[in-house]
Amino acid sequence: MQMNNVDLNGLILKNPVTVASGTFGFGREFADFYDLGLLGAISVKGLTLKPREGNPVPRLAETPMGMINSVGLQNPGVEAFIRDEIPFLRKFDTKIIANINGNTLEEYVEMAKILDREDVDSIEVNISCPNVKSGGMAFGTDPLMASKVTAAVRNVTSKHMIVKLSPNVTDIRTIAKAAEVSGANCLSMINTITGMAFDLKTRRPIIANRIGGLSGPAVKPVGVRMVYEAASVVSIPIIGMGGIMTPEDAFEYMLAGAAAVAVGTGNLVNPMCAPEVLEGLKKYLPMEV
Repeated sequence: MQMNNVDLNGLILKNPVTVASGTFGFGREFADFYDLGLLGAISVKGLTLKPREGNPVPRLAETPMGMINSVGLQNPGVEAFIRDEIPFLRKFDTKIIANINGNTLEEYVEMAKILDREDVDSIEVNISCPNVKSGGMAFGTDPLMASKVTAAVRNVTSKHMIVKLSPNVTDIRTIAKAAEVSGANCLSMINTITGMAFDLKTRRPIIANRIGGLSGPAVKPVGVRMVYEAASVVSIPIIGMGGIMTPEDAFEYMLAGAAAVAVGTGNLVNPMCAPEVLEGLKKYLPMEV
């Protein structure tokens, strides 16, 4: 564990603090608050092959110590990201991680092919997406499906590849190992935990989509435990995330085995959360001379 020159198996970060996909957009709003070059990397808003409007509203619900979201991957599509967002992000001294999402194996492959020739530093494969050809089960909930999508993306790109794991599984270790042996350079974990909340006045779910993803401090103990378990069976590095609000939260993930961390929901509560976590980590981690 150290504060600078963090090697994520081929992706070198100048420090171990990144931001999680879906909580930071493409960085434009946060650039009004601080220099994005302070961060080790930015994982951009989840991308799909074509533009997506996302799920119907309401899409967010506050919960004790967290929030539930069902945004539905609203994004402008991979081509618009390449045209409009990469040039903006390249103004800052930070690594660009492109988070890709697909409902079929073919969509993941096509996006990886497109991004392989573009100016991004890593491709993050979100395997929490539903596999529409297998009854809607998420790719990341079955070791065989996780292995297939990881191998398929690895086969078409030479880029550094991160596989983002779903926590909605029986044993995270089998999924982590499947991703490693199929070609992942690094893992990121955890994604949101499925959750639900009701409006007591209307007696109906708050989220229009009924069920969403729970994030925030409430999920941190689950995230820390899963990072610890995954780190016990894989040799590739892990980016730990889930409920990081303070430097102490981040360091806890690193004690569990994470090489780097990502601030997610914390960005929505406090726009300065990521740089504050970075500054506070200095008292826990050595600086390389």
